[in-house]
Amino acid sequence: MSQFLQPTILLLREGTDTSQGRAQIVSNINAVQAVADVVKSTLGPRGMDKMIQTGPKVTISNDGATILNLLEVVHPAARVLVDIAKSQDDEVGDGTTSTTLLAAELLKEAKPFIEEGIHPQIVIQGYRKALELALEKLEGFSINISRDSPEDKRDTLLKCAQTALNSKLLANTKQFFSELVVSAVEKLDPNILDRDLIGIKNVTGGSVTDSFLVDGVAFKKTFSYAGFEQQPKRFENPKICLLNLELELKSEKENAEIRIEKPEEYQQIVDAEWALIYEKLEIIVKAGAQIVLSKLPIGDLATQYFADRNIFCAGRVPQEDLLRVQKATGGQVQTTVNGLNPETFGTCGLFEEVQVGAERYNLFKNCPQSRTATIVLRGGAEQFIQEAERSLNDAIMIVRRCFKANKIVAGGGAIELELSRYLRHYARSVTGKTQYIVNSYAKALEVIPRTIAENAGLNSIEIMNKLRQRHAQGGEEGRWYGVDINGQSGVCDTHSSFVWEPSLVKRNALCSATEAACAILSIDETVKNPKSDQDTKMKPRGQPGRPPMGMRR
Repeated sequence: MSQFLQPTILLLREGTDTSQGRAQIVSNINAVQAVADVVKSTLGPRGMDKMIQTGPKVTISNDGATILNLLEVVHPAARVLVDIAKSQDDEVGDGTTSTTLLAAELLKEAKPFIEEGIHPQIVIQGYRKALELALEKLEGFSINISRDSPEDKRDTLLKCAQTALNSKLLANTKQFFSELVVSAVEKLDPNILDRDLIGIKNVTGGSVTDSFLVDGVAFKKTFSYAGFEQQPKRFENPKICLLNLELELKSEKENAEIRIEKPEEYQQIVDAEWALIYEKLEIIVKAGAQIVLSKLPIGDLATQYFADRNIFCAGRVPQEDLLRVQKATGGQVQTTVNGLNPETFGTCGLFEEVQVGAERYNLFKNCPQSRTATIVLRGGAEQFIQEAERSLNDAIMIVRRCFKANKIVAGGGAIELELSRYLRHYARSVTGKTQYIVNSYAKALEVIPRTIAENAGLNSIEIMNKLRQRHAQGGEEGRWYGVDINGQSGVCDTHSSFVWEPSLVKRNALCSATEAACAILSIDETVKNPKSDQDTKMKPRGQPGRPPMGMRR
């Protein structure tokens, strides 16, 4: 009888947790829903903020990518949402919350199909077909602004920046900051639009409207030695020397050893060190530099030496600030003073050191080769300024994308409802399971306008009925109707109300959300391995009363 018994086959280590099948897919969907519920209330102009405490640090934000990153989600499927929010933030800078909610809603709509026994690959195939149709229609709905006059295009960029700031902490001052953002992006090289060349410096104190834009570079005064007060703090058309070089006397290392036979030899060593530093300083002065900036320290000797000769110096300048000074002034960073000449120097129209709040700032203005800008951000609490900086970063990314893509769509949930209407109409022309899946994709798109209305305190059911009626009329008149949080009716033509967004943001959000949903639907098994105790088992153990091998005498 024993020959008929099947032996137990162990493939995985004892204690390994495995979950598979339909129940695992549903479990992953529920985990994603839980994460999406956290950021759901932050969507829209009336979205709420979240306060997250990580140790002694407290962060107040309504940015989806920031919140998800600080939550430290450990569920493997839910981590997918964190990754798509980060990719959306890196790629276009805004729409992270919309992407997260859309992915969660697609999974929520797919859940009944999975529970009823439809294979996940059929749902994935239907979703990808719906995405293909939505992207094709989105391209047709987009409004091209590349042929507009420079004034009209700038006005469009201002409206896009205001729309990005509408749901942020700076919503009440969006006109003021949108002007700063667009002006800052216009300073960049139009062929590159490098985000790193726009600096944002935070200064606590004052009103938020005390913030200002520097046409060039601004950075906080670095650590300085005695003699700094005697240096001039203002130059017109100065010669700027940029160095990656240490200008201070260094003490010997602790393990250094110098053998001498008489005290005079030690004095010769000291004199040689002083001669080297003085030689470097004299070369810089003879080259005609008026401002000396270095990434490495500039010591007290060099500081006093430059002060006596009416030269401004600053050491320990941050790498990103030194790079922006190089771009703006046209100078070249030197790693040695040998061969130093005026051709390697940069220049600017005006350099001055000014008081901003409780800090001193070095400003380089009117740079002839300016391809950089700096926004000096003022405000009260530190948490407020940090959230304002994140808001400005989103607006800067949006304006950059508008510069590149030159296509916009109306916001406020209008484009999502129009795409939903189109997909519902398409679903009637197909048969089989695909019809239901495409229809579910169309229903999932409505989560954006519905959530905006709910977060604004409006009756979402009533608003959605009005919007569906408007969009069902078709044509240009009803296409751009979205949620109006200020009007009495709750709906308006968001295009006429200047609620505009780059079409690239919507395109990227649809692609990222659909791919995330398909990835989670394709996972039917999760294996969690226990912590390895292999190292413990492999430790040598000696016999009682005898030392381990290799230690015997």
